[in-house]
Amino acid sequence: MSVKRFGVLKCKVVAYKEERDDQDPHFQIEVLDDHDTHYRISVNVRSSSTQSEVLYLVDENFNASAITTLPEMNLGYTPITENNRDIALDYIRSQLFESSAMQPLPHDITGPDNDLNDLIHKYIQKAIDDEAILYVYGSRWGPEGKRDKIFGFKVGNGMHNVHMNQGNDGRWKGDNGSYQDGGLLIQFEDHWVGIFLAFLSQSWCTDDHGHPTAFCDHTQPRQI
Repeated sequence: MSVKRFGVLKCKVVAYKEERDDQDPHFQIEVLDDHDTHYRISVNVRSSSTQSEVLYLVDENFNASAITTLPEMNLGYTPITENNRDIALDYIRSQLFESSAMQPLPHDITGPDNDLNDLIHKYIQKAIDDEAILYVYGSRWGPEGKRDKIFGFKVGNGMHNVHMNQGNDGRWKGDNGSYQDGGLLIQFEDHWVGIFLAFLSQSWCTDDHGHPTAFCDHTQPRQI
């Protein structure tokens, strides 16, 4: 199995909301496509597992050369299948970064610029200020026949699973898959920023179906 309706949403950021006190907090982002369709992007900032901190990595000079077709796409949602896997993200197989570079970060710490909400806020606000293009990798939900519960637009519509989607065991093992990792890419005028998220409970040793294995067959990733 794998996450449902995996794909990439190309969009412009409209607004955002930080959740800090909720039992399952997310960084919520409202975005818009070329057809005036609104989406809510739910980004996990806290894990529901006993290891609650989320791993993150920000690449402020992300090399988008391997997915150069993204700028040619229209704004909107594009499903990703085996036929267009060249634009997919896979934290392990695409060798996007060294897994050891990811660091855990709490979602809510008193003070400025010191938690995961603050970090995402920084780049999403800059995307608004610079009118940058946001690419959201994850799984789509909706449309629903009701207003969005966070931003109030109608109809409810959005993306979630904006994080690594492999190496899960137990409750979340049904979400495992290859070339279906989530994340945020921001295309500014002169550079790209990549924001990548994963959970401490996930394994970096996975088979071709994204399931945990005892040993790594890959050259780049390692167990954190």
